[in-house]
Amino acid sequence: MDWITIISTTIKAAVGVETVLYAIGAIGLNVHFGYTGLLNFGQAAFMGVAGYGLAVTVTVMGLPFWVGIFVGLVAAVILAILLGIPTLKLRADYLAIVTIAAAEIVRLIFRSVQFKSVFGGSDGQRGFSDGFYALNPYPEGEYGFNLGPVPLLFGHRTMWVLTVGWILIALFSFVVYLLMKSPWGRVLKAIREDEDAVRSLGKSVFSYKMQALVLGGVIGCFGGFIYGLGYASVQPDVFGTETTFYMYTMLILGGAARVLGPVLGSMIFWVLLVLFYNVMTEAVGAGLITFLDTNQVGAMRWILVGLGLILLLIFRPQGILGDKREIAIDARR
Repeated sequence: MDWITIISTTIKAAVGVETVLYAIGAIGLNVHFGYTGLLNFGQAAFMGVAGYGLAVTVTVMGLPFWVGIFVGLVAAVILAILLGIPTLKLRADYLAIVTIAAAEIVRLIFRSVQFKSVFGGSDGQRGFSDGFYALNPYPEGEYGFNLGPVPLLFGHRTMWVLTVGWILIALFSFVVYLLMKSPWGRVLKAIREDEDAVRSLGKSVFSYKMQALVLGGVIGCFGGFIYGLGYASVQPDVFGTETTFYMYTMLILGGAARVLGPVLGSMIFWVLLVLFYNVMTEAVGAGLITFLDTNQVGAMRWILVGLGLILLLIFRPQGILGDKREIAIDARR
C-alpha cells in the first residue's frame, strides 16, 4: 500500500478547495441554524445563484468579473428576501419545507433545456474565471512543502483559490464572532431560545430573522463563488439538496453555534472521506480486501462516515466543540 500517497492526499484534503467552499457555506448555515434556529434546507440555492450569477454575467453578458461577483451577491440577497417574507412568521418546519423546495426549483431552472442558452443546461457554464486568475500573484509552478517524505504541493492556480478561500473563512469567522458578541447577536440567540419572550420585549422577531437569513445566505454564497472559480465551471447538480445536508453534517460535527465549528467539521468530514477512500482503494488493489471492488469503495466510504456520524450523535450530539443547549431547537416556532 502506498502510504505516502494516502497521507499526502488526506492532509491536502484538510485544506483543499472542497473543504474551503463547504466551510464557507456552513459558516452561513451556522448563522441560520446555530445562532438563530432557522431550519434552512436550501443553503445550496444561495451558492447556486451566486455561482451562476457570476458565470452568466461574464460568459453570456460579457461583463467584467467584478460585476459578476456583485450580481451573485444581489441574487443571494433577493433569494433570501423571497424565501423569508412568506415563511419567517411561521413555524420552523414551514421554513424547512419552503427552502428545500426552493433549492430544487433553482436547480431545475439552471438545468432546464428551456434556458440552456443562458445557464448551459446540465452541462453548466465555463469560461468565466479568467478575470480571477488574472489577479493571481503566484508565478506558474507548485507551492507547499514536504512533510518528511510526504509532499504537500498545490499548483499555482489552486494555491490562489485556497489563499482567497482561507482568507474569506478567517474574515467571515471573525465577523460572525463580533456580531454574536454584540447586542444584535444576543437577540438572535434569544430568538432561538424563545422568540415569544423576545417579542414581549418589543423586538421585531421577523426583522431579526430576515437579517439573519440574508447574512447567512450572503456568507454562504461565497462558497458558490469558490466552487465556480476553483473548478472554472458551474453545474446545476452540484447545488442539489445533498449539498445542504453535507453542510448540516459538518456543522453538527464541528459544533453548532460555535465560530470554528463549521470549519473544523468541514475539515474532518473531507479528511475522513478521502482517508477511507484511499485506504480501501489501496487495500482492494493489494488484495487485502476481497469482498469489495474498486467501484464499490466510493459507496462504502459514505457508509463508514455515516456510521461514524450516527455514533457521534448518540454519544456527543452537540458535536466536537458544541453545547447540547445550542441544538435544542424549539419546533413550535
